[in-house]
This record gives sequence, structure tokens and C-alpha cells, in this order.
Amino acid sequence: MRIIPAIDIIEGKCVRLTKGDYSTKKIYNENPLEVAKEFEDAGIEYVHIVDLDGAKASHIVNYKILEQIASKTNLKIDFGGGLKSDEDLHIAFNSGAHQITGGSIAVKNATLFESWIAKYGTDKIILGADCNNEKIAVSGWQEESDLEVIPFIKKYQSNGINYVICTDISKDGMLEGPSFNLYEKILKETPTIKLIASGGISTFDEIPILAEMNCEGVIIGKAIYENRISLKELETYILTS
Repeated sequence: MRIIPAIDIIEGKCVRLTKGDYSTKKIYNENPLEVAKEFEDAGIEYVHIVDLDGAKASHIVNYKILEQIASKTNLKIDFGGGLKSDEDLHIAFNSGAHQITGGSIAVKNATLFESWIAKYGTDKIILGADCNNEKIAVSGWQEESDLEVIPFIKKYQSNGINYVICTDISKDGMLEGPSFNLYEKILKETPTIKLIASGGISTFDEIPILAEMNCEGVIIGKAIYENRISLKELETYILTS
């Protein structure tokens, strides 16, 4: 299972939110590149970058940070937040994104999102299936839709999607453990999907459980920044698994 630390960006700084609420913003580092280099030094190969300004503005904003991290590290970056047009995608990939994540766009403009899958291929486009009470949430989690998470994933799987990041918003930033039950349900219904668990990871012990469930990756945010999980532990896990 891939270990994927998260770097969330507001005004060029590395921050974390609780349950996606912008008023809970906590700045952890003024320099996201510094954070990315620490991850790379610990043997980590992947990073999940979220442009929170972009999510609010509905277009890519912090692509310069993406460019900096892509050009000064060897990390494979998946980038999301506010990607709403062909131009946004062009900028993201040109700035060094290895993959992009589309969430709101997959709800609000399925035709465009499907055209991205066709154009860039299923290994480049990740479906963001962020949910609250198993209902898909959009617009930086400010809005809840009527779409149920499992049928939503199934629909896009039939359109060729391989990778899905699923964040249970009620767990995000709470450090109370991930949504094991939800992931179990999703993997039972869509066993071939490459599911990336996100939200609520609080201790190292949760990581092997997600691996055993056949999650393809896990995104870890606040637990790293709050020193609940050390980079040393993650380094050892990567080397031995």
C-alpha cells in the first residue's frame, strides 16, 4: 500500500483544516517545499497536494508551489483543488503533476470529467469521492449532493476510472481513526478499484489494517503534522512492506 502524505495549501503555506472548515485553518509551515523535502528524505515517493485556494476559487491558484515541489524533488504528485477546466488541467500537468484529482467537476460537469479520462488516461485522472454520511460533497466540501458514494464510484468505474480517493469528511482532521466500515463497503462493491483511504488517520496501527483491507494507498495529513505518526515509522513501513 502506498503511503501518501498530504500538503494542503492556502496562500502558499502548508496548512490543515478540520472537516474541511476554512475557519479552522492551522499553519504548519510557511514553506511547502521544505515539507515535501522532509517527506522525500524519509523515503516517501508520493505526495497529495491540495490547492485549497483553488477549491474556493473554482480554478487552479497555487500552481507555482506545485511547480516548485515537482522541479526540486522526485516526488510523484497528485494534485487537486479547483480543477474545473481544460486550461486548469493543462496548467497542473505542465507544472509537474503526475496525476490530478477531480471531485466537484465529476459531479457538476460529468461530460468534461469523462473527456479528461479519455484524453489523459485512467492512470492520470483520480476520482475524488469525498462524502459525508455516504453522500458526495462538492465545492471544497461546502455543499452536499444527493449522490450516494458507491453508485457514484461505480458510474465512473464503468467509464474507466481506476483510482479513487475517498475522504469521509466527518473524520477529516479529527484524529479519531479512518472510516474502516465505509472502505470495506466500497471495496466489497467495487473490488477492482484502486481505493486510496483519506481522512482521520491518527495512529500508525491503522495503516496495516487499511493495507489488509486492500486499500491501494493511504493519505496521511494531520497525524504527521501533529507528530502522532513519525516519518521514521513510515520510512520503516515502506522499507519492510
